[in-house]
Amino acid sequence: MWIADGWKDYEVLDTSSGEKLERWGDYLLVRPDPQVIWNTEKKHYGWKKFNGHYHRSNKGGGEWEFHKLPEEWTINYKELTFNLKPFSFKHTGLFPEQAANWDWFSSLIKEADRPIKVLNLFAYTGGATVSAAKAGASVTHVDAAKGMVAWAKENAASSGLADAPIRYLVDDCVKFVEREIRRGNKYDAIIMDPPSYGRGPKGEIWKIEESVFPFIQLSAKLLSDNPLFFLINSYTTGLQPAVLSYMLHTVLDPIHEGNVEANEIGLPVKGNGLVLPCGASGRWTAK
Repeated sequence: MWIADGWKDYEVLDTSSGEKLERWGDYLLVRPDPQVIWNTEKKHYGWKKFNGHYHRSNKGGGEWEFHKLPEEWTINYKELTFNLKPFSFKHTGLFPEQAANWDWFSSLIKEADRPIKVLNLFAYTGGATVSAAKAGASVTHVDAAKGMVAWAKENAASSGLADAPIRYLVDDCVKFVEREIRRGNKYDAIIMDPPSYGRGPKGEIWKIEESVFPFIQLSAKLLSDNPLFFLINSYTTGLQPAVLSYMLHTVLDPIHEGNVEANEIGLPVKGNGLVLPCGASGRWTAK
């Protein structure tokens, strides 16, 4: 498993009964987690003295309960600063486990010793975007949600990257890739974090089981003649690491020489020293 163990401002303190207790900087949050199917004694004081607790509804969705939690605050990861705010469906605007991937591709970018163009698809609030930009890459950030793209710009500015070569686009990722192919544009690296289900700006339906493989095939056409890496993340049950590995091998082996690795990504749990699984990633790296 690839473990995001480089955090100082974030940690999973405990897990039990379908929830995780986390420290985000100075604040404690309790949030649902479908992976936590065990029931253990909740000894940590934070289970009762939290600043925010997302209560899931039996009818779907849920709502936050707050106690002295600001509307917005920041945490740092190494040289990066991220703006956090609790919003609908339990999220804070950041997936800390992705730091395992940020460290991996940041090293590749720095060691490449040449200009690297990165395309970040389904780019959300820009954790990968600012990580790649901080490492020295120029980044094209694409997400269909206008608010998420604005949030990514805030994260870049907070990380000292307001003037970095980042291009922000509010667009349907599939339509954008199709247009980039027609334009003849190329990228040295591609990052994608496709949702399980979604709708594009004009009602386009995305179902990951049906859409992700054709999209990997399509996106691979944008790789330059000297590509550096291809990263795909999945939080969808059923898209196991071996599935991600199989897809990357199938699409990329015929056109580029490289190595494929795939694994679960996770976060260390402070209370017991175990690791909480948080999804899967597939990584292709050029030879």
